[in-house]
Amino acid sequence: MSINSGVRLVRIDKAQAGQRIDNFLVTRIKGVPRSHWYRVLRRGEVRVNKGRVKPSYRLQRGDLVRIPPLRCALPTTPAYPAQDRLRYLLAAVLYEDEHLIALNKPSGMAVHGGSGLSWGLIEAMRVLRPELPELELVHRLDRETSGCLLLSKRRGTLRELHRLIRNQAVTKRYLTLLAGHLKRRQKVDAPLRKNLLRSGERVVCIDPQAGKPARTLFRPLCRLGGFTLVEAEPLTGRTHQIRVHAAQLGVPVAGDEKYGSAEVNRRLRGMGLSRLFLHASALTFQPSYRDQPLHIEAPLPQELETLIGSIREGNLERKRK
Repeated sequence: MSINSGVRLVRIDKAQAGQRIDNFLVTRIKGVPRSHWYRVLRRGEVRVNKGRVKPSYRLQRGDLVRIPPLRCALPTTPAYPAQDRLRYLLAAVLYEDEHLIALNKPSGMAVHGGSGLSWGLIEAMRVLRPELPELELVHRLDRETSGCLLLSKRRGTLRELHRLIRNQAVTKRYLTLLAGHLKRRQKVDAPLRKNLLRSGERVVCIDPQAGKPARTLFRPLCRLGGFTLVEAEPLTGRTHQIRVHAAQLGVPVAGDEKYGSAEVNRRLRGMGLSRLFLHASALTFQPSYRDQPLHIEAPLPQELETLIGSIREGNLERKRK
């Protein structure tokens, strides 16, 4: 089955203003993969006020959006997440009110479909919560990263939370295990640039000339053998920021197959680590509808707690010998 709906012209109203163009397109026309919209945006087939825009462009009230005819093969039957995934997400709600939902995202689950995936977390949540037609991701986490993830229930809430993020009024804290010793608090200020390999894989590198500003604060919590448990606070929101900045310090994130140490990762797999040790542990922000800041925490997953215990036990055994 394919869609070929002809050119559409949409005038952006007050309720739609502030959204990224890619998010607007995904929610405007259901069932079309995000990856398809990225392709048509790159080709300039989607126009705003008769001009090309990037996926990150934020719509303004009064903008005229040209949506091209859609020629995209769609499945004859919708692909739904497995029941065990849905059950997990039902139990993963950390906080909910009339404006938003905070989830404890598992490692290995993409936040949205695309790039060969028929569904992601947001699609699964729409299956679980069909009464919320405006349910949207507020921000993203890498597929390998676990922890706090915000979803908005209303467009107004989405706009407000995006504004808070842009103004750096949302504090994000991550727990990560670094391969090596981080002796003191470190602030990394190193611009990052995204590269897309021929295989389609994204790789981020430090580029002082062409990179976008990126800053991360690392606070060591405790030393665990040849590792350091660290709280990382990204002061900007670039792709793979914590992972690249940790590698720049010479202490890459444990289990990082892209920027880390292959030798260390082999040793960690032998200890049972089969994922990236990066967990979004806490979010703090002040939404306008609350008198007090909202602080949300996600407990460290059991597999990461188990690894910490194994490393500690190994240290004790070496000390006894």
